Amino acid sequence: MDQQKKIRKWKKFFSYYRPYLGMFTADMIFALVGAGVTLVIPLIVRYITNEVVYMVPDEALRKILMLALLMLGLVLVEAACNFFIASVGHVMGAKMETDMRTEIFAHYQKLSFSFYDNQKVGQLMSRVTNDLFEITELFHHGPEDIVISLIKFIGSFIILVNINVGLAIAAFAVIPVMFVYALYFNKKMKRAFKRNRARIADINSQLEDSLAGIRVVKSFGNEEMEKEKFDEGNQNFLNSKRKAYYCMAQYHAGLGAFTTLITIVVVVAGAILLTRDGIQVTDLVTFLLYINTYTEPVKKLINFTEQFQNGASGYDRFIEILSVEPDIQDEPGAKDAGVLKGDVSFRDVSFRYEESTEDVLRNLSLDVKAGEYVALVGSSGVGKSTLCSLIPRFYEATSGTIAIDGKNIKNMTLKSLRRNIGIVQQDVYLFAGTVLDNIRYGKPDATDEEILEAAKNANAHEFIMSLPEGYNTDIGQRGVKLSGGQKQRLSLARVFLKNPPILIFDEATSALDNESERVVQESLERLAKNRTTFVIAHRLSTIRNAERILVLTENGIEETGTHQELLSREGLYAHLYQMQFQ
Repeated sequence: MDQQKKIRKWKKFFSYYRPYLGMFTADMIFALVGAGVTLVIPLIVRYITNEVVYMVPDEALRKILMLALLMLGLVLVEAACNFFIASVGHVMGAKMETDMRTEIFAHYQKLSFSFYDNQKVGQLMSRVTNDLFEITELFHHGPEDIVISLIKFIGSFIILVNINVGLAIAAFAVIPVMFVYALYFNKKMKRAFKRNRARIADINSQLEDSLAGIRVVKSFGNEEMEKEKFDEGNQNFLNSKRKAYYCMAQYHAGLGAFTTLITIVVVVAGAILLTRDGIQVTDLVTFLLYINTYTEPVKKLINFTEQFQNGASGYDRFIEILSVEPDIQDEPGAKDAGVLKGDVSFRDVSFRYEESTEDVLRNLSLDVKAGEYVALVGSSGVGKSTLCSLIPRFYEATSGTIAIDGKNIKNMTLKSLRRNIGIVQQDVYLFAGTVLDNIRYGKPDATDEEILEAAKNANAHEFIMSLPEGYNTDIGQRGVKLSGGQKQRLSLARVFLKNPPILIFDEATSALDNESERVVQESLERLAKNRTTFVIAHRLSTIRNAERILVLTENGIEETGTHQELLSREGLYAHLYQMQFQ
């Protein structure tokens, strides 16, 4: 099974070349020509030293000049080949990197909340940046280095054998020992580079966490604490790199020694052969010229192994993410939901989070009619937000069924289901960009007139027009240039623009001051008109007008009724209300 996984993994690796076969073929052809040129030049030198220098002086001079022009031409050809390999070859690698980045980002979009609950953003970012860069280098240089190295190695070995068999065998004798040494350190380097990737991902995660929360850091004066935390991760990375470089140093030092040893062996063996007339001086000179061409591909192959370890460990981490199957996806045969009316029903629904043994919701049943305004109250942790998150299938119910308009939500495509649901949360997320961009997020093809109307309905138009550039004002990362109430009204405008039949307000006003709460509450009630609405509220004053209030506890729905009905019963809701207003 492991073998099959490896085959599938590398089959996928080579599939990234498919769209760029033309560029890849051209890259290989130029690599072949460039490698061929380096083999031809020493042969021309041998011809000059063995034959041309013994010709009549005038003819010899003419031949030397002709051959010099030929060698100059070959140098230009080699330079052109290297230029093509370095430019077009790298562009091919960059295009493949772009394809992979698109693929992993699209995969991130498919993964559910439960995946992100257990991940750090910095580590996920590292897979899209650092890892993919190393894979790109492998994509581009890998095949090219192998082709060039093999041609040079095999070609030079054949030429050396033709010059002197004994000397060629002496030079080759060191190579097998060299490769055994390389393979041994290869494995050690792979483990070391994999540790490096994990450590740099930790640093990215720490950095992202610290910078995202920079206002909290500064408000508590904890800059030194953050530096200490970062230094710890940085030091771990340094230690990991130190071990990796120690392995690499052994690797390169040993292989460098082996390549020098080959030259020494050839010089000693050649000198012995010269003393016994076993080789001509000119052939020994040619042989020594070829030794560089003979050992250089060995070094290149050795460098490739290091590059391969980098790329392979990055590719392993890339595949690791792609192999995570989305736990929530369209069921086979799921259909577009169309425009829903908004009748929502829960039947014996239970839910527990991953790795948890206790149910957050247990055998809960509930019917909400289309257009009904329902509020959910109760202490933290009883499952109010969880219940609402099950409707758009952000999480999957452990058991039971949820239906809208009598149809099981699992039989609807996720996109069409979520198109019918608008969500306004307490923690508003606004994207970097303009006010216009953020409102348009609710309906990407909306006209400016529709956006304007949505902003007015959300009581946002007035404050937007007071901004320096109105709707074209840049609001900064996460809307940092706006107040809480302004951000909330922009998120409401987004939902107005989306115009869904089902709404979920998850404590949408709990973080606002009284004035902002009043303005936002007015917008919320306007938005909720004639829509199925679920309101999660801690401030009970905001849900007095709800048609039905559900009081949730660990045991499920304990009480249900209007505000007045529940107060008159003097039960749990009345107790919560009195506690809040005392």
